[in-house]
Amino acid sequence: MKAILCQQYGPPEQLVLADVPSPEATTGQVVIQVEACGVNFPDTLMIEGRYQFKPPFPFSPGGEVSGVVTQVGEGVSHLAVGQRVFSLTGHGGFAEEVVTSAATTLPMPDGMDYVTAASTMYTYGTSYHALKDRANLQPGETLLVLGAAGGVGLAAVQLGTLMGSRVIAAASTDEKLAICRQLGAAETINYTTENLRDRIKELTAGNGVDVVYDPVGDRYAEPAIRSLAWRGRYLVIGFAAGDIPSIPLNLALLKGASIVGVFWGAFAQREPKISMQNFQQILARILSGQLKQHIYKTYSLAEAPTALRDLMERRVVGKAVVTVNS
Repeated sequence: MKAILCQQYGPPEQLVLADVPSPEATTGQVVIQVEACGVNFPDTLMIEGRYQFKPPFPFSPGGEVSGVVTQVGEGVSHLAVGQRVFSLTGHGGFAEEVVTSAATTLPMPDGMDYVTAASTMYTYGTSYHALKDRANLQPGETLLVLGAAGGVGLAAVQLGTLMGSRVIAAASTDEKLAICRQLGAAETINYTTENLRDRIKELTAGNGVDVVYDPVGDRYAEPAIRSLAWRGRYLVIGFAAGDIPSIPLNLALLKGASIVGVFWGAFAQREPKISMQNFQQILARILSGQLKQHIYKTYSLAEAPTALRDLMERRVVGKAVVTVNS
C-alpha cells in the first residue's frame, strides 16, 4: 500500500510517498481502508517532533480517518468487515490502510459521507467538550472565540451559537470573519487591524466576555484574559500561533476567573462514557443539519504535505481533508 511517511523530524516538504506493507489487526484492533483523513494541527507538531506523543520512525501523520473495515482482530464484537466507520487513530491516517484501536472506531451513520466523517472528531469533539464540560457555557452568556476561522474555532462558533450564547469571533482577515458570520457569529473582531481589548470592551459595553475559547495562545492570550467578565472562564485549547504564553495569575484572582485546560483526547480515554454521549449529540446535530463542517479543500494522498503546509500557513478556513481511496 502507499503511505505518506515521516522519516525524520522536519517540515511537510520532507515527507515522502512510499510503498509499505499492509498492516495486520491484532487483539482489539481493526484495519481500515482509508477513504478520507482529516488534517489537524497536531499533525504539524508531530512531524516536527513537538507533539507530546512521538511515534517511532517511520510513521504516517493523520489522526482521524473514515473508511471501510477490512480486518477485525480478536475481541472486537461491535465492528465487522465491510462496515463503514470513522476512527480516532492518533497517527497513520495518511495512507491507503491504517490499523487502529477498535475502541476509538465507530460505525458511520447512514447518510454521512466520508469527508464529513473524517472531519468531525477532532473539531466538534474538542469544542463540545470545551464548551459543555469545561466551561459550562450557559444560554445568554458571551463567548469569545480566538482563531475562529480554523477547524476547532469554527466548530466552537457553531456550537456556541446552538447552545444559546452570543458569539464574538476573532480572526486575522475579513474574509475569514465573513465565514464566521455565516456560521453563527453575532460579532467579529479582526485582530490584525483592530485592538482586541478595545473591541471586546466596545462589544460588551465594558462588561467583558464570560468565556474565552483560545486555540491560538501567544500574544492574544493575555488581552483575552484581561477581557474576561467576573467569574469568566478562559479555555486553554492550544497554541497555534506558536509561543506558549506566560499569564499573570493575579488576573484570575482579580476577576474570580478560571483558567481551564482542555485535552479532549485524554478526556475521551479517561471518561469514555461521557465522551460517547457527547459524540452522539454531535452526530444527531450533524445529521439534522444543525452542524455543517466548512471544508476548505480536499487533497489527494500525494498532496498531503501541501495540506499540512496550508494549515501551518493559516490558509485553511475550516477543515482540510485528504481523500485517499475515494
